[in-house]
Amino acid sequence: MLTNNEIKFIKSLNHKKNRDSNSLFLVEGDKIINELISSDFRIKKIYGTYNWYEDNCSIIEEELFCKVSPKELSRISNLKSPNNVLAIVNKKNLELEQSNLTGLTLVLDSINDPGNLGTIIRSCHWFNIKNIICSENTVDMYNSKVIQSTMGSIFNVNIFYTDLSSFLNDCSNTHTIYGSFLEGDDIKKIEINSNALLVIGSESHGVSDSIVNKIHKKVTIKAKSDKINSLNVATATSIMLYEFC
Repeated sequence: MLTNNEIKFIKSLNHKKNRDSNSLFLVEGDKIINELISSDFRIKKIYGTYNWYEDNCSIIEEELFCKVSPKELSRISNLKSPNNVLAIVNKKNLELEQSNLTGLTLVLDSINDPGNLGTIIRSCHWFNIKNIICSENTVDMYNSKVIQSTMGSIFNVNIFYTDLSSFLNDCSNTHTIYGSFLEGDDIKKIEINSNALLVIGSESHGVSDSIVNKIHKKVTIKAKSDKINSLNVATATSIMLYEFC
């Protein structure tokens, strides 16, 4: 049975400051939890219904598990219709090493919408992009809406937050830096170098003025219609990843 203190602590992890201070985050839902269990993330506690436990007891350590009723689960869930299981998970402490950024690396500048970030992470998993570099003001990867949108892909992609201006400066001699702009060379017609960074700007303002001069080559997706002037950032990113890969 859940105590009031447990419920209060779990609910507190809905706030970024508490996730940061405890180095923990929440994951819920059958599919995402299954992806979590098979990943190298370290689980602190799993709260699940009796039926979920019966179906999955062979793949989890018993001391990590706490059986709860559907009513108790609804008290700690972020979902409108709570699923069968919720986990508290330890954050990873990854070090950003420039030498490890081989192939294509995605760079996200001021992506604010959790659903867009989650979809982008899922697309990176699909196209086997191993590393995503985020600006410090990009939405938190451990936001519950981000995690739900990734459908478990968050456990298969390395994600870093850093100052993009300094990072791009450091990479300027080792990587070709491409940037997504409304005005740029047709992405279908350019030659793409093997070690590359692809910078995607915010939903509203595009690539920040402070890093525009770090871009080596501006690229765009040519529209087939003159009655629309932009794409959703997650959609545009997926198309660009397809072309790059």
